[in-house]
Amino acid sequence: MLDRRVFLKSSGLALVAGGFLPKVFVRMASAATLPGASRKILVAIFQRGAVDGLNVVVPYGEKTYYDARPSIAVPRPGSGEGAALDLDGFFGLHPSLDALLPHFKDGSAAFVHAAGSPDSTRSHFDAQDFMESGTPGVKTTSDGFLCRALSSSAKKDEQASPLRAVSLTPALPRILAGSAGAVAISNLGVFGIRAGNATPAVSESLESMYAGTEAGALRDAAKESFEAARILKTADAAGIAPQNGAEYPRSPFGNALKQIAQLVKANVGLEIAFADVGGWDTHVGEGGAQGQLSNRLRDYGQAIAAFARDLDSRMGDVTLVTMSEFGRTVKENGNRGTDHGHANVMLVLGGGVKGGKVYGRWPGLDSSHLYENRDLAVTTDFRDVFAEILSKRMGIANLKSVFPGYALDEKKRIGLIA
Repeated sequence: MLDRRVFLKSSGLALVAGGFLPKVFVRMASAATLPGASRKILVAIFQRGAVDGLNVVVPYGEKTYYDARPSIAVPRPGSGEGAALDLDGFFGLHPSLDALLPHFKDGSAAFVHAAGSPDSTRSHFDAQDFMESGTPGVKTTSDGFLCRALSSSAKKDEQASPLRAVSLTPALPRILAGSAGAVAISNLGVFGIRAGNATPAVSESLESMYAGTEAGALRDAAKESFEAARILKTADAAGIAPQNGAEYPRSPFGNALKQIAQLVKANVGLEIAFADVGGWDTHVGEGGAQGQLSNRLRDYGQAIAAFARDLDSRMGDVTLVTMSEFGRTVKENGNRGTDHGHANVMLVLGGGVKGGKVYGRWPGLDSSHLYENRDLAVTTDFRDVFAEILSKRMGIANLKSVFPGYALDEKKRIGLIA
């Protein structure tokens, strides 16, 4: 049964009532602009479709990589046009991600290789569900792990913002589903009442109607949506232009990151932001340095680089992390593509990141170390990456409630967050 609270907030039914802003939100906005009054923000990006991590961060130091991919391997650094960009003498970055290389070099970005979910499914639907719920292999989990993280860090005072968790998607994603309170907004400029020529009087009437409803969950969700719309309208988040010469790609993903940056700069109380980007299921004609994957990576890398340039020093308070449901096979298939695999690569960029390094234990690509004799093995659970960010950046102490049933061990921390 669809939760009415989730339906209301996912549908964008924030019913704007004029320009009035309650005093509590005036105080919140003012406090957020005071020197030192910064808050830590997590930005999670889901690459839906299972990106080929072996062609994102290329293990060019391993001969097996080239043996397994005669037509789609990315050339070694220094071998001419289209060569991988050297990271550390063993790993190289896909050349279409050149916009991210400066962040790796200056220590603000890192990669975690051979990372992912320990569950063996090769189903996109199940793998995404398991990752977003934070409980691999368990189909009965009702909420998402970032929703539980939000609950674990829930503020007890009146300063909590209805915009503390925002997904730049048409509907609320699984990862934020639950009772903690999150808003799905596909366009900041039109978030609010959707009734064409609605007047303030109509808006006030609608707000009054929802305020009087007997359904508590629906009433509370409506109240939060009204408040979120008021804050967005007063802050004029949609009107904040990119700064520092940042130029976002004119793509859905570029637009999503642009709007997340607007929310950060508008000081609306954002703590967790989410966006996703598809097009990574490269079974046919994947390409190497050029081609289908290269084109997707170029848009992806330029959007993230523009986000970091736009926020500039504000990135000290923002940590961006990427994930994908699983990786792809080590060997290319007969269609010059790759099939569903296991381990993948994660990018972590921004505040607190001890960058300039490829983290994770590399298992190797020889047959004796492959998962099910075909895939890169998982040596770092994605939950350990998020646990480190949530604890050290977001100040969440009770991670057992965020990842129930998972034995979080300090010894498994990879040390990528200062």
